[in-house]
Amino acid sequence: MNRIVRAAGFAAAAVALFAGATYSDPAGAVEIAAVAVAPPGAAASTMSDPDLFAKMWASVTSLVTPKTEAAPTVGPAPVARLADLVLAYAATQTTDREQECLANAVYFEARSEPIEGQLAVAEVVMNRAASGRYPSDLCAVITQKAQFSFIRRGQFPRADRDSEAWKKAVAIARIARQKLAGSLPADVLWYHATYVSPSWGKRLTRQTQIGLHIFYS
Repeated sequence: MNRIVRAAGFAAAAVALFAGATYSDPAGAVEIAAVAVAPPGAAASTMSDPDLFAKMWASVTSLVTPKTEAAPTVGPAPVARLADLVLAYAATQTTDREQECLANAVYFEARSEPIEGQLAVAEVVMNRAASGRYPSDLCAVITQKAQFSFIRRGQFPRADRDSEAWKKAVAIARIARQKLAGSLPADVLWYHATYVSPSWGKRLTRQTQIGLHIFYS
């Protein structure tokens, strides 16, 4: 008898809790009401089974207890700035023939330019090699007749390999080839210094100016 009385007390408390939860959480009313609905014939067993009340109590408290949100997932670290990449890849030695040629182009064409401008020069060489309008080999693009003014009779001059400018040029060549940074469109194939005004510039579309170089497509 005492068990039935205690069970009845639990039932009343559960009903009150259900009602209160439904009232205070309109958004969750449907879910809570669904939990409260028992199958036919369950009333007697509910009144005489304290274990079932324990289960109901756990269900109710899980519904009305505020849930803590998981901490937001931390995304990948931002891509390193160009300056950081240059610092990381600066070197006196190149890894292969094409990096050697590209580093020379950057060194002789743009070593006094900001690193963004140096990278843009390397991108122009890369764009030419991929365009189908120029040789596909980077060295052949650079040594092509009447294209880069520092080339003499198809030969590269000697760079100062102990200088910081050369180390940066090696880094820029690697960054450009691995496409770790860069912003020029693929159709940018030409550039000239601001202090000259070649006639071909009037026939092209100016894209941007970086440092003392104007770039065209």
